[in-house]
Amino acid sequence: MIKFNKSPSKKWVFGILFCFAGWGMTLVVPSVEVAWVSGLLILTIYAFSFEIVSVDVAAITIMVILGLTSLLAPVMGLEQGLVSTEHLFDGFSSNAVMSIIAVMIIGAGLDKTGVMNVVARYILKIGGNTETRIIPIISGTVGIISSFMQNVGAAALFLPVVNRISARSGLPMSRLLMPMGFTAILGGTVTMVGSSPLILLNDLILTSNAGLPNELDMDTWSLFSVTPIGLALVATGIIYFVVAGKFVLPQTSPDKKANIAGTAKYFEEIYGVDYSLFEVIVPDNSPLVGRVLDEIESKHSIRVIAMQSSGTRVRADQGDLSRDLSITENSSLGILCSPRHLKDFVDAYGLTIQKGLRAFSEVLSSSQAGIAEIVIPPGSSIIG
Repeated sequence: MIKFNKSPSKKWVFGILFCFAGWGMTLVVPSVEVAWVSGLLILTIYAFSFEIVSVDVAAITIMVILGLTSLLAPVMGLEQGLVSTEHLFDGFSSNAVMSIIAVMIIGAGLDKTGVMNVVARYILKIGGNTETRIIPIISGTVGIISSFMQNVGAAALFLPVVNRISARSGLPMSRLLMPMGFTAILGGTVTMVGSSPLILLNDLILTSNAGLPNELDMDTWSLFSVTPIGLALVATGIIYFVVAGKFVLPQTSPDKKANIAGTAKYFEEIYGVDYSLFEVIVPDNSPLVGRVLDEIESKHSIRVIAMQSSGTRVRADQGDLSRDLSITENSSLGILCSPRHLKDFVDAYGLTIQKGLRAFSEVLSSSQAGIAEIVIPPGSSIIG
């Protein structure tokens, strides 16, 4: 995978090279209009590649420049603007653009209702935390969905699920998105619904048949005519990513892991704090049932930072997780403490320690939670 060095000096060097490329194209193109279009195309590629500004700002800027060509046409040597101002915003009326926006809104709505959370939990239940098992499940599901709707829409609909699976399993999202994206494309070949070229060919066949004798009429494809080939392509794509994914998928940045480990080591060396995050389950017969957080935290030198009762949402915010909250049976507790204090706490109340974070893997993931060091100045009201 090619990665550009986006340091300021490299940007200037490549910017000059792109300028020369644009000037060179003006010498070989057949007209002034083509020269300006080619120059704007090169500018767009440069802006997208080196992210001089964000991608959305770059896209809108190019659209504005195209609109300004109607005003500056005489100066630019043009008879009229490159794009008529009446058609400048036609892209926003495109079926593809609006359908993608609509599917993203639907996906966000489904995510808020908790449906995507259920899907993510089910996939993790079947696939565990293993990449070679999760990728086929995600890819296969997206492939089936994209066979009955637009490919991009299917991928956008499944984005919240991949995000949750990544947070809970610890697998980098970049290694899950690429198989999902390619399988969404391949899934479009399973039926005629997602195969735009074949739909277009069907229309061309009908047009051709109108000018042919009846005995020479060509048959059009039905909805499932391409299904055998499409299923073979989807299966091949999934197998490829499972087998060769170790070599072709993006690798995790080693700096991130080093920073996480370095933070924990820093607090242990400076303050002698060996705290870690743990998740425990409170069984039915535990004497902890009915106790409030204030009663147990100071006594056992632990801090409950997240809690989820059976069938309810996760409580993790400071205002939501008050210290007078009662602990219910079969609830999960996210605890910050040392391993020694955790052992004493678990033994005292007969609790079960989960292997890793499950209920709180998303809300307590490194992307949404962390540790901060603060300094209390003289005169602060918190002193004492």
